[in-house]
Amino acid sequence: MTISTESIVKALQNVLTEEQVTVNETVRELHGRDESYHTMQLPDIVVFPASTEDVSKIMKVSQAHQVPVVPFGLGSSLEGHVIPDKGGITIDFSLMNKVLEVRAEDFLVKVQPGVTRTQLNKELKKHGLFFSVDPGADATLGGMVATNASGTTSVKYGVMRDQVRDLEVVLADGMVIHTGNMAAKSASGLHLNGLFVGSEGTLGCFTELTLRVYGIPEHVMAARASFPTVNDAVEAVVSILQAGVPIARVELVDEPSIKQANLFSETSFQEKPTLFLEFHGNEAGLQQDVEFTKDIVADHHCTDIEFETDNAGRNRLWEARHNLAYAFIHGYPGKKMMVTDVCLPISELAGAVNHARETVQSLGMPGGIVGHVGDGNFHVLLMMDMNDPAELAKADELNERIVHYALERNGTCTGEHGVGIGKQKYQAQEHGTALIVMEKIKQALDPHNLLNPNKIVKIDGEV
Repeated sequence: MTISTESIVKALQNVLTEEQVTVNETVRELHGRDESYHTMQLPDIVVFPASTEDVSKIMKVSQAHQVPVVPFGLGSSLEGHVIPDKGGITIDFSLMNKVLEVRAEDFLVKVQPGVTRTQLNKELKKHGLFFSVDPGADATLGGMVATNASGTTSVKYGVMRDQVRDLEVVLADGMVIHTGNMAAKSASGLHLNGLFVGSEGTLGCFTELTLRVYGIPEHVMAARASFPTVNDAVEAVVSILQAGVPIARVELVDEPSIKQANLFSETSFQEKPTLFLEFHGNEAGLQQDVEFTKDIVADHHCTDIEFETDNAGRNRLWEARHNLAYAFIHGYPGKKMMVTDVCLPISELAGAVNHARETVQSLGMPGGIVGHVGDGNFHVLLMMDMNDPAELAKADELNERIVHYALERNGTCTGEHGVGIGKQKYQAQEHGTALIVMEKIKQALDPHNLLNPNKIVKIDGEV
């Protein structure tokens, strides 16, 4: 440990407790990586704040010693967001994990950033409410706000940005601000919620979140529909949306992914391009939506459709979808998964998925394709040997081809995983001169570039 690190540790212990500050190598290793394939890099120090005041004190130490700070939730991110490539301090928010207030009549909840999605929904269930955003992983809500997470339910309820009413944020200099209020709408001031959601810890640290929640649906029904081709499946989704069916989830799973799901989850789904669907509503309306959906998918050559109305059946269906990443990892021991993440206009989705499948096949690597097709977002789950330079090069080529295809059709390089390290190189191509505006905002709020440096934008004079 260098003298400079020792002095920072002492400065932190002066404003926190000794137990809240550690340089233990095992703890540092846990905070030097996420779920991505990006190379692990260790922070010099890990701190565990218990309050907003603690976070403010940490940021003041960061400013005084000019040391970088990286916020950390559970490390479930997929593009290296929490990897401290400049070392410094990692702030672990696991001690700030309280549900502070449930305002059932306002359909709002106030939480600390370390609260997980499952933890929140367990608490909300007592009030007949639920939180809608479901990215698959049981991520922290602070991390989900930081990356503007979405997932399977965004087609009906929207993404993380749509759920945020207010954020308490500690800025780089330790100042504490609120970005919104509890009102359903406002025409006052700049839209700071929208600025900070998705900022990936580069503009400030979230210490309290006020989020929108929903009433638990009276009835829920799930379905699985198989099709001869991906085109048929995607076109069926477009028709369902055009018909105004209020579908809550609609997921595409391609043929190789269905095969892997059957092996891992011991299911017996038809090994064809498949849609996993879910409907929320009252009993009468739901039945009408289901019958309408049956007619629509039949028009698009659906070969088989099965409905699940009981909890066990629905859970079995969605567990197979949510466990798909683990199915591939289990099926290819010794290999690491790379997950791509592009989003396009729905009219371009079928072509993009076909292009991705052809690219995977041309590279001769195992992988599946899944997507939140209701909003044009899809992923390739590619398995690769991290010790094989040729496979690493092929994986990078796959990602490049998929991203460029999306950007050429006015899509985005990341629909929900965020920029982190992996998608930074595409920012100029996607945003053009707007990236200069983002850089100026970063410089205004974090002039010394101490908050999660080298993420989203690169600033001259890096730490």
